Formats: sequence, C-alpha cells, structure tokens
Amino acid sequence: MSCNGSAYVGFFAPHIAPNPALAYVAAMTQTLHIVGGGMAGSEAAWQAANMGVQVVIHEMRPKVKTFAHQTGNLGEMVCSNSFRSDDDEQNAVGLLHWEMRAANGLIMATADKHRLPAGGALAVDREPFAQSITDSLKSHPNVTICYDEITHLPEDGHWIFATGPLTSSALGQAIQSETGAEALAFFDAIAPIIYADSIDMSQAWMQSRYDKGETEEEKTAYLNCPMTKDQYEAFIDALLAAEKAEFHEGETAGYFDGCLPIEVMAERGRETLRFGPMKPVGLTNAHAPDDKAYAVVQLRNDNALGTLLNIVGFQTKMKYGAQTQVLRMIPGLQDAQFARLGGIHRNTFLNSPTLLDEQMRLKSKPNIRFAGQITGVEGYVESAAMGLLAGRMAAAEILGQDLPAVPPDSAMGALIHHITGGAEAKTFQPMNVNFGLFQPVEGLKGGRRGRKDRYKAYTDRAKTAWSEWISNFS
Repeated sequence: MSCNGSAYVGFFAPHIAPNPALAYVAAMTQTLHIVGGGMAGSEAAWQAANMGVQVVIHEMRPKVKTFAHQTGNLGEMVCSNSFRSDDDEQNAVGLLHWEMRAANGLIMATADKHRLPAGGALAVDREPFAQSITDSLKSHPNVTICYDEITHLPEDGHWIFATGPLTSSALGQAIQSETGAEALAFFDAIAPIIYADSIDMSQAWMQSRYDKGETEEEKTAYLNCPMTKDQYEAFIDALLAAEKAEFHEGETAGYFDGCLPIEVMAERGRETLRFGPMKPVGLTNAHAPDDKAYAVVQLRNDNALGTLLNIVGFQTKMKYGAQTQVLRMIPGLQDAQFARLGGIHRNTFLNSPTLLDEQMRLKSKPNIRFAGQITGVEGYVESAAMGLLAGRMAAAEILGQDLPAVPPDSAMGALIHHITGGAEAKTFQPMNVNFGLFQPVEGLKGGRRGRKDRYKAYTDRAKTAWSEWISNFS
C-alpha cells in the first residue's frame, strides 16, 4: 500500500482533489487508519491486522519531533521502563497484563521478550523493546507505516486517533474545534536516569522491598540509598528551595496524582515523600543491618546491561542545574552522573465521558475512535489496553461483526466504562486501572483485612468474563 502523501489530500479536502485521489479514497474506505504509533496505536494496529483488516499507521516522528522522544520507533517508552506489577491475582495492573496476553497482545509479548529483573514488576529494556515493536509491525503483511503528520479530523473512512499525551498543537486545535470543549491538560514529569558506575556502592545496596521475587535476581532488583532523619530534612529543604520549571501563560498546572513531581509531593507535607517513593519499609541495610533508615531512595535498572538506572518515583520539574545539586545530596549518589535529567511536559486528554460512546467513537464523528492516554487513562499498560479494544472494535465494524459490550467485570471493561460514562465528567481526571473501578463481589468482607480474598475474587471473575468475550473473535 502506498504512503504517497498526495493521495491523502482527498480525505481532508475532496473538493480540490484530482479524480485519482478521489478514487484512492473510495478504495480505502475499508482500511483502518491509525494516527500515532505509541503503545495504543501499535497495539490497535496489531489487533486489527491480525483480524484480517488492512491497517495504515500514521506516525509523525521522526519528521515532527517531540521533546520527550529520542527516535522514530513505534512503541518508544519516554517516561519509565516499567509496566508495573505483573501479579494477576492481587493487582489490577497485573490483571490487565493477563487480559492483554490472553488477547495475543503485541505490547505484552514484546515486554516479556525484553524483560528485566524488577521484583514483582514487569520492567523492560526500552530500546530493543521499541525496535521489536517496530519490526513486528513493519513485517506484518496487513500493516503499512506512513511517516506523516495528520492535522485534521477526517470526514470519511475508519480512523483511530491514538496520539497520546504529546498530541501536536495542530491536531489538538482540530479536536478542540470539533468537540467544542476546552482542551484539558495536566503536566506530567519524567524521572532522571543515572549511570550505574557512578553510584557509591559502599553506601547503597541491592534489595527488592520485602525481598519480593522468585529468583535472586528479582529479589535484588532495586538499588537502595538510605537516609538519616537529618539527611532527609536537609534534602526536603533543598527540594523546596530548588529552582523549578515555570509554566507558560495560559497553561494550567494541574497534575495527575499518580505521577506527581517530587517537589510537589514535598510541598504537600514534609513527610509525604517518606510515605511515598522514599518509604523505608521492607528493606535492611546490607552495610548496617541494625540501623533503620529514616527514608530510602530506590533505583531500578533501565536497560538489560544494568548500566543505567532510573530513580523510582522521582519525577521532577526542577531546572537541570538544581537537579544535579539536589539529587547528589542522596547518600550513594554524591558523585552521580546523569544519562538523562528529569523534565516536565504538557499532557492533553479528552473529557471522554462527554465525548465518546461505549465503543470509544467520537459522538459527533462516529467514523473516528480515540484510544490511549488521550482518552483519559494513565500509564503504558492502560494506554495499550485501550488501543487493543479500539483496534478490535474498529476491525469488527469493518468486517460487519456484532460484538457484545466489553464485560464490566474485566479490567478492560472497568477502564472503558470509567472513561466512557462511569466517571464524573465535571471532575474527570486521568485514571490508572485499580480495583476501585470494579463492581463489588457480594458476600466478601470489605476493609483492609479482607483485601486479599476480595482481590482474588475480582481477578478470578475478570478472567472468566474476559475469556468469554475474547471467544467472540475465534
């Protein structure tokens, strides 16, 4: 299939297109076009292509760059290298992993292929991960990749927009014009990455919290830097005083609570970090087993070689000079060298409960679906999951198949219900998957003590419901 840009003129301005372009448009009405080649777009393309539908992925990179992306590869990870918990019995994220694997998900299969030790989490070697995603899609006979920027919402054809948190300003304006809604935005921060050989191992040690993991490698997947009370207090003082990135006029400064910059957490209370990413529980200092740390900073491998580590939960908006000074106050990181400093970027998302129907179609233009973070889910896994659903729904529509609604008892169903109607539109904010989105299981105890049995009941019920829904495609 050709990626000749002139042919696409017919989609956006048919009144000026020559007849060959119009003929091309007519021939393409059963093709699924996906805008954006991140987690959601890649997964959507994979699912639809495996159902026998011709797919065109439109990716603006590397022609149009973003501050966060380094390459033009599909599925590039720009924040963390972690897909979070892989526990499919006691964790909603792990359950989402299970459902994606059951649906022959590309993202999960590739993550498993490039997995790094991370205790109970699923972390990956990000560069070969993205390369594998790109190679898999390029080699699929039903997939064509066009490196072009789409700046309009087309009137015809089948489309999925999965442009993510860094949707281009031109496309953002087109979406805003169509929806009539004000653009919703929050600011998302990324954590710094440190060269492993610059860390002082006479002060740091390797251990996963509570020694979690089945292998020795998993039990020692995190590097830990302990702090005394005085060190912690001095660190908080420096963090609060550090120079931060400023917002531009007209930008909003609301944050997603699951990805707060460390300085914002510190502003909410001096103990906030100590009960968040710096909590000292479940760890024993290998250098001084009898000394209880007041706070602990954890780092995790960012690549398979173990040469790069990211500081867990340390998203930041500090200016670069301030970052290096403040972070080198952490014991063990006093000589730290940084492969990448943290940063902050604008994240755009739709008010999906108002704008999207239960099949993720734009109510005012039902030929268009949205998927991924732009729909108001947060996280790699959640974004890919919404891409999986959008791809299957779009393909089913093209093939004339009737699909039952995604079961609300599944993790997929809980998420899509939330963003397409379950959430309060007036206060809609990006959401990670969590058991709070699930329908209660009758007859089980509430509260903290009954949590283990309750979560297992959620996941057992979800697996049954999801397996039944997936069977509609066989």
